[in-house]
Amino acid sequence: MPNKVKSVSPVKKKAKEPKATDAIASDAPKGDAPSQTTETDDADIYHEPVKKIVVPDNQLRLTDQELKEEFSRVLTANDPNVPNNITKYNYKERMYKVDPPGPGDNLHLHLALEGSMIHKESEDAKAQAAYDMKKAEEEKEARDAAIKQAKEEAEAKGEKLDESTMQFESGKNQFNYSERAAQTYTNPLRQRSVETEPPPVLNYMATVTQWDIYDTYMEAYEQHQREQIQLQKAAQKKEKEEKDGADVAVAAATITNNAAITNGGKNKDDDMVHSAAMGKILRVIERMVNQNAEDEIFQDFKYWEDASDAFREGEGSLLPLWRFAAERAKKKQVTAVCWNPCFSDLFAVGYGSYEFLKQSSGLVCCYTLKNTSHPEFIFATESGVMCLDFHPQQPALLAVGCYDGTVMVYDVRNKVNRPIYASTIKTGKHTDPVWQVNWQEEDLAKELNFFSISSDGRVANWIMSKNELKMEPVMQLKLVNTVKDDPEETSLSGLAGGCCFDFNRFSEHLFIVGTEEGKIHKCSKAYSGQYLETYSGHHMAVYAVRWNPFHERCFLSCSADWTVKLWDHSLPDPIMSFDLGNSVGDIAWAPHSSTVFAAVTSDGKVHVFDLAINKNEPLCEQKV
Repeated sequence: MPNKVKSVSPVKKKAKEPKATDAIASDAPKGDAPSQTTETDDADIYHEPVKKIVVPDNQLRLTDQELKEEFSRVLTANDPNVPNNITKYNYKERMYKVDPPGPGDNLHLHLALEGSMIHKESEDAKAQAAYDMKKAEEEKEARDAAIKQAKEEAEAKGEKLDESTMQFESGKNQFNYSERAAQTYTNPLRQRSVETEPPPVLNYMATVTQWDIYDTYMEAYEQHQREQIQLQKAAQKKEKEEKDGADVAVAAATITNNAAITNGGKNKDDDMVHSAAMGKILRVIERMVNQNAEDEIFQDFKYWEDASDAFREGEGSLLPLWRFAAERAKKKQVTAVCWNPCFSDLFAVGYGSYEFLKQSSGLVCCYTLKNTSHPEFIFATESGVMCLDFHPQQPALLAVGCYDGTVMVYDVRNKVNRPIYASTIKTGKHTDPVWQVNWQEEDLAKELNFFSISSDGRVANWIMSKNELKMEPVMQLKLVNTVKDDPEETSLSGLAGGCCFDFNRFSEHLFIVGTEEGKIHKCSKAYSGQYLETYSGHHMAVYAVRWNPFHERCFLSCSADWTVKLWDHSLPDPIMSFDLGNSVGDIAWAPHSSTVFAAVTSDGKVHVFDLAINKNEPLCEQKV
């Protein structure tokens, strides 16, 4: 412990007044007076403080060498009140990890003030303006009353009142007034350049003759021919095996039936394990086991309500329930989803790829909510699947559009991995990817048909005849010039790439088409040569258009320019526009509400809007 220093502060002593000494001084000789004055002056002299070191009894006694020893201490900026061992579960790496220090851990607020500025169009601003106006009127009335009273008093006294002296205009403070000005300087522009090292260059020289070029070309051509022959042989072998297997199955079934009839039905239940009845029972048991294992999720699917909604006015939430996956669908992109109109638990998912250089085979998986562990049906395609649609009256028919321009129709009841109808070059085919297919309502007088749109600029109608799928062109999407001053240049050469379309539920002949150029065209089946109307609101490709199921004039559109727009087809400009901050891939109206719709963006979020509650912000945003 350090030695305590006891200091004595100087005190200026005051000379005492002489009482009895006065008599003595009177008798003393006159020569003694100066000595008394000198003693009085010595008391007024300033004295240095006396330092006295007090050593406690319990102080540790250290030697000189120990006193000279130095100890280093490191000061850090870490806040001891901030926890540094928070551990959270990382779903990507599937393990618990310690949270790294955040940027605000060492931040401390010393002063925080709330502003008093309000928006001039808000209700508070209007109330403030009304209060200021009322106060100004009251002041004016008081000033007028004072002037009137002064005039009356002056008239009563017979004096003349100068009105110029009665003006109560407030001017500048002439005694303590300073005029201030502020100037914001323009920040200087900074240039930044990066220089990279040039790639290494290697000089290579060789002499090539016509014979070398010819031999190399012929070798590659012969190799290609050999590969084509091997592929044809493999396809023929596969078809032959399938045909032989079907013939063997038919023959075995015939022999079994004959044997059962011959034996009086004794062998009817011999192969019970592989019978159709056993397969149906096992499927039901699998669904029961799956629903028992995920009972909490099914309960949330039916009855879940977020308790926090009562404290969030005008906001909602979405709850993710299931994650569907298939082993054969790995490394493929989900390109389309379609619910079955008759079976509310069944939906189809299309797998493919949007990238031109990474094209491979496609896949169609039909899932059901009753068994979320495995798809009910799986169909493989040669090209990637881009779009799907179930028939509204025939729930087993599924129309599929592929990346190579092929459209196919599957019957999900068939267990054979082969479509019942497929487009060919002979009957008609798209030359570019098919982005959407849409069934039409079944008519007793007509055959089953559906429409498709492709990047080759054509909208086609496909009719399912007895033996083949026939293609009927409905419209060619011509490019339209946006310049209105030159009517002679209204049409450009070439076709516009179609991305999406939708038919009006109230007028069957009316439909709208979205293109890659950002235009939306209103078309009709009766007028295939021209557009009824063109809407220019988007600046990039239109990914989806949807008619409102309850309003015959309104429709929605979404685009890669980050916006969702609400249109009235009788008006050329959009009614409302919503900026979601990312490319919007798809939109859909709610089936039971005319004001609710949802949109998905490229950052993996679902935005749900309700125009009856909030026309500017979504009710909820959910990361998928």
